[in-house]
Amino acid sequence: MRLRQIFVIGLTLSLLGIGVPAWSQDDPRSCNDLMDADAPAYVVCTWLATPEEAADIARFWAGNDGQNMKDSGPMDKGTVDCTQPGNVCPGGGEGDGEMHEIGDPVPEDAEEGGTPECEGAEPCYVDPDNVTPAQAKQAAESPTGQSVKTAAATGMRIWIDAELADDYKAGKLAEAAKQVAALAVQPGVVGVRFSSQLGANSTFESADEIDAFLTEASTALRNSAPGKKLAVHTVVPVLGCGADDACKAELTKKYPLLDPERVGGWLAKGLVDQLALDGGHLATEYATWQISAADAQRNQWIQVRARAWDAYGQIAAEDAGFAAPGGPQLTAEQATQSITDRVAAPLQADAAETVTLWTRWQNDQGQVNRAYGEKWAANATWDELKKLTSVRPRLATLYNPAAPEVDAATDLKNLAQVFGQVYLHSGL
Repeated sequence: MRLRQIFVIGLTLSLLGIGVPAWSQDDPRSCNDLMDADAPAYVVCTWLATPEEAADIARFWAGNDGQNMKDSGPMDKGTVDCTQPGNVCPGGGEGDGEMHEIGDPVPEDAEEGGTPECEGAEPCYVDPDNVTPAQAKQAAESPTGQSVKTAAATGMRIWIDAELADDYKAGKLAEAAKQVAALAVQPGVVGVRFSSQLGANSTFESADEIDAFLTEASTALRNSAPGKKLAVHTVVPVLGCGADDACKAELTKKYPLLDPERVGGWLAKGLVDQLALDGGHLATEYATWQISAADAQRNQWIQVRARAWDAYGQIAAEDAGFAAPGGPQLTAEQATQSITDRVAAPLQADAAETVTLWTRWQNDQGQVNRAYGEKWAANATWDELKKLTSVRPRLATLYNPAAPEVDAATDLKNLAQVFGQVYLHSGL
């Protein structure tokens, strides 16, 4: 029985070109010289076909223009000669029975078949997830589309800013995502921010519902605008508590949909590529526990860094407080301090890669808040911001083409002096 097992093993190895020790060291079929020096002694190499034999085999099949290969083809080519007695061929077929190449002229006796429906400006088949050329052209001609061209000319990286949460709740996500994607495919656009204040407002009632929205919206946008980055904006107040357990317990209860682990999962699951954390609550949310705005901000970025969120995506700090009613009235020294607190601190914390500043927005009473002078009048705060040339690529702002300060060309040219990125409001 033992001898039989050895015989079977040896036969198997020999078929693979590897055999048991050769009985003769002078075996002409040996290829042991090709093996590593540390190969086990019980493993040897044997040619199934020596290099010379392999060359002869190749010459046999390739010689005479491959005639031997042609002669070895199937004996029966599977053709039927309809002229032979007994062979029945179906009639009524189309064509002239001859092979034609694409682009060959139409035979003179061919019947007029008309122009196929698929020939024209649009392709024959359009994947329902894809943006058609007509949709992209229409988007390019919209106010936002025109602003994309204007912003691209300034050299700024462009994001499309939209809100798809309401469309999701209304059952119209697919249609809205396609409209946003038509803007996103414009030259110069790098990504889409498709929701703001996510989980902080009353749009959704549960964390599971938010996850479902993110999954569907992310899938729709990645299919319709492949290669574009996806972003959302939110706030995670409990991060500012630091080690204060009472603060953490109260804010976890107050903001049940904004659990840090759940929010971090949006990045880890690949649902979004950028997460913007708002800082508007830092000055007031923690007064009960005597946590200052500076300490709350420090706590937040320590917590973000400890969770390694930046390993899954980009983290952005967002601040609307730089803009003031009418325009900031700060001196140069005050503006410098504000920049230190609101721009430098998040970047130096090594947790936020970018800072997004709101430079113009309107409150419920219709009052316009600006980070610059009205109609771009001289302003100390704006002058100090223009000095941040070394971090310009890390600074972003939002712009609404429907509510210009002067006009899109003037506004975007001025914004490009400070910011390397811009989120263009889409109207959706």
